[in-house]
Amino acid sequence: MSNEYAALTGDYTLDAAHTRIGFSARHAMVTKVRGAFDEFEGSFHIDGENPANSSGTVTIQAKSINTRNGQRDEHLRSNDFLAMDEHPEITFVSTAVKPSGDGEFVVSGDLTIRGVTKPVDVTFEYTGAATDPFGNQRVGLEGSVVINRKDFGVSWNAALEGGGVLVSDKVTLELEVSAIKNA
Repeated sequence: MSNEYAALTGDYTLDAAHTRIGFSARHAMVTKVRGAFDEFEGSFHIDGENPANSSGTVTIQAKSINTRNGQRDEHLRSNDFLAMDEHPEITFVSTAVKPSGDGEFVVSGDLTIRGVTKPVDVTFEYTGAATDPFGNQRVGLEGSVVINRKDFGVSWNAALEGGGVLVSDKVTLELEVSAIKNA
């Protein structure tokens, strides 16, 4: 690995104010609805010389789902979708990290939604590192993965009059991460 990655070795905490954990899903077969989770925490360890020794975890509060539509958000929090009363947290725990190209890494891990855990592979792109005006060492990563929500027991849907369904089974999880190196 390059010296650039070796210098990144250390433990990091997600900066929630500068990180987006979002998603998009097809709605009514014609457009995408986008949203994000506003409450989450996470940390990870980067081993820049041996990325396979890197690891991370993220915990998301299901109630913090935000699609900028209150009625839709309440429905998404209900038993039809996230069942947040019974399953208040969505979690991801990494199981492996592999370089997959120039500045890209595949982070494999266990994603738990609604109490159902499934393996997923998230492809991340390293977007850079910098020291911010407050002296914090930051690292940036962007990643995404497409999941099938039915795999996690999120199966509610409504048929459309002209054919098709209201909500797609496929959901794209979108991760834009800014993390601060722990002192």
